[in-house]
Amino acid sequence: ILYSLRLPRLLQGILAGVGLSVSGVLLQSVTGNDLASPSIIGVNAGAGFAVILLLSFFPHAAAGLPPAAFLGAFLTTLLIMAIAGRMDASKAPVILAGIAVQALLNAGISFLSLLDTDVLVSYSYFSVGGLSNTDIRLLWLPGGIILLGFAAALAFSGQIRLLCLGDGMALSLGVRVKRVRMLCLVCASACAAAVVSFAGLLGFVGLIVPHISRRLAGTKTGPLLAVSAMTGSILVLTADLLGRVVFAPSEVPVGIVMAFIGAPFFFFLLLRRRKTSC
Repeated sequence: ILYSLRLPRLLQGILAGVGLSVSGVLLQSVTGNDLASPSIIGVNAGAGFAVILLLSFFPHAAAGLPPAAFLGAFLTTLLIMAIAGRMDASKAPVILAGIAVQALLNAGISFLSLLDTDVLVSYSYFSVGGLSNTDIRLLWLPGGIILLGFAAALAFSGQIRLLCLGDGMALSLGVRVKRVRMLCLVCASACAAAVVSFAGLLGFVGLIVPHISRRLAGTKTGPLLAVSAMTGSILVLTADLLGRVVFAPSEVPVGIVMAFIGAPFFFFLLLRRRKTSC
């Protein structure tokens, strides 16, 4: 029970917390938008479209869902970076390209759902997000991608911090702005795509964890990344524990619990931004 059920679930929660938190910190840093999260650049929509596309043509290929989710998320990221790269990859084009691609992919998901309503049954659990995958062997590849992206973000944390000062200031301090921003987008998208491949479309972690961590570690990118990774893991594991214990003997997927936690926090951020702007 420990090795086959508990340990894989524990590792999934830790990896999901690290991957989504690091992705959120990087995206909020390079876009200058404290409401940015992995979903804003279309990672979730790309993964969802790939999954529902696979289910539509190969309904019994359940084993292919994790690689399809990762491939869809990562190809979506490459598309967004290609679009933003033709526009100097500045902050606004990255966000706008992500929103446009996400809207297009969501339309594709809705269209495929209308063609085959049976697909929604298999797609619904993936779209909520959960830690039910108990095969520890499937975690090696996404786990390696997450740790590699985390290490790369730490290695470039000094330049990322300078990037937060503005493009002009960063250029004057010797930072290759376009290159660093692209690197951050690759790391953020790879981490988020790796999480999607085994945990589904788990939301709000990449949004709320960076804000909590800034209260604990300040705004320096290196300590912020480390504290965010730890805080994200604790938050995901706590949400998973609540979903299993509070509603026992039934189980509520961790994605639903995170939505109950994250949605009020998101409203709080919106209200605080409004008061600040006034």
